Amino acid sequence: MKRLLCLALISLLVASCNRVEKPDKQVEKPIKYGSNNGKYATIHAKKIYYEEYGQGIPLLLLHQGLGSIENLAGIIPELSKHYRVIAPDAPGHGRSEHADSLSGELLAEYCSQLIDQLKLDSAYVMGWSTGGNTSLLLAASRPDKIKKVVSGASNSKSSGLTDDARSLLKEYTIEAVKEDKDWLENYQRMNPEPEKWIEFWKENQKMWEREIKIPDNKLAGIDVPVLLIRGDRDMIKLDHTISMFEALRHGQLCIYPNVGHEMPDEKGEMLCRIAIDFLNEKSSPK
Repeated sequence: MKRLLCLALISLLVASCNRVEKPDKQVEKPIKYGSNNGKYATIHAKKIYYEEYGQGIPLLLLHQGLGSIENLAGIIPELSKHYRVIAPDAPGHGRSEHADSLSGELLAEYCSQLIDQLKLDSAYVMGWSTGGNTSLLLAASRPDKIKKVVSGASNSKSSGLTDDARSLLKEYTIEAVKEDKDWLENYQRMNPEPEKWIEFWKENQKMWEREIKIPDNKLAGIDVPVLLIRGDRDMIKLDHTISMFEALRHGQLCIYPNVGHEMPDEKGEMLCRIAIDFLNEKSSPK
């Protein structure tokens, strides 16, 4: 079960920032990302929670599936030194209300609406796992707004997952979730509609099982720079990631050694360095 939780939930309970001692010996409390006085946007009659940090070019930061803003605690501090980080909880995740169903297209549509409500002239987008898929779909649907994409641990097809990963996801049933009290208690404590967790989980399972995550024509149609990044031990087949890279018009590929699907937790500092270097790089003329 612990191994499955690591693969399927992508380390949902992220450690808080290290405490820092001030000269007067007072201890600065860590920021509780995901529970830090965020705001709500009403999208399709649902209240969607988001938090903002930093200034500069907007960077829409998208969390992993089944997670929330708190899972990005390891990378928000550094990214917010360079950009205006806007981190939303996806529908049904974290502190956001539930949508009637879940799909990659729906998650991208909610992000698109958030961009419009915040009146962003343009933005970068960075996402991990499910958030990485969403970032690609958002770039395909909003070329007028999205200027660069960092897509981490993404997969355009369910068959792109390793056989072990697909088997483990199938084994993580509702009954198995009930045994995972840490995840369930944390989810129900945060979510405004905790009684809907079973339907939420079923919708996530349906989303995992759909073969087509990102249609080939949408992937090939993205006309902005895209960085695909993943660990060399990810639960996604390496040849699948390479196929996605080859389909992109303006793609870059980074495969980081000795790390799996949990790079934001295990190598957050390096992930930020790679992303910032890519986002700050001047694009070559078309």
